[in-house]
Amino acid sequence: MTGPAVFDSNRTDRIGLPEAVLADGKSDEDLITILTSLREEGTPALVTRLTPAAHSALPPSLRTAMDYDALSSTGYLGETAPIDPGFGSVAVVAAGTSDRALAAEVTRTLQFLGIPSTVFTDLGVAGLWRFLERRDEIAAHTVTVLVAGMEGALFSVAGGLLPGPVIAVPSPVGYGVSSGGRTALDSALASCAPGVVVVNIGNGYGAACAAARILLGTRSAAKGEP
Repeated sequence: MTGPAVFDSNRTDRIGLPEAVLADGKSDEDLITILTSLREEGTPALVTRLTPAAHSALPPSLRTAMDYDALSSTGYLGETAPIDPGFGSVAVVAAGTSDRALAAEVTRTLQFLGIPSTVFTDLGVAGLWRFLERRDEIAAHTVTVLVAGMEGALFSVAGGLLPGPVIAVPSPVGYGVSSGGRTALDSALASCAPGVVVVNIGNGYGAACAAARILLGTRSAAKGEP
C-alpha cells in the first residue's frame, strides 16, 4: 500500500510549467482522491489520459467542475492560463485524421498553459501537395509539433521545409510493421532533417511541454532574463 499523493507544488516556480495528473494507471479511488485534493486547494490541474470510462467514474461534483474533452482524453480542473500572444504560437500538424486525438492532446495542453496554437489536419506526405499548400501558414508559427504514424515520413519532409523548431510525435496509428508507432519513432530518430526533436510514442503532452519550454526560453532571452 502506498501513501498519499505528494504534489509538486513548486514546479511552476522551477521550470515555468505546472504539474499535471496522469490518469492512466491510477485506480478510480486514487484519481478521485487526488483531484478532490487539488480542487479543495484551488490548484488548477490538467488531467491527461482520462478515458471516458474513467471520467464517468468520477463523482458528479468533479465531473461538473471539469472541462472534459473525450477526443484528447484530457480534462481541466479549474481555470486555464489566459492565452498570452507574447509567448509566440505553435502549429500542430496531424498527418492523418487518425492522428487527431493525439494532436488534440497537444492543443489542449497548450491551451491549459495559455499558449496559442493552430491545428492543421490531414497533411500527410501521401498527398504532399496538401502540406505544401499550407507550408507558409505553418511556418508563420514559432514552433511546429508534428504528429504522424505509419512510416513517419512527415517528420523529415517538414523538418526540411520549416524554419523554426520542429517537434516530432510518433503516433501509434498504423498496422503491420507500423503497428504501435515504433516504425514512426525510428523514422523520427533517424531523420536526416537537422534539428528535429523527438518525443516518445504518443506523448502529445510532452511535445506541448517541449514547445512551451522553447517559447519560455525565447521570451526570457528576449527580456534579458537568466
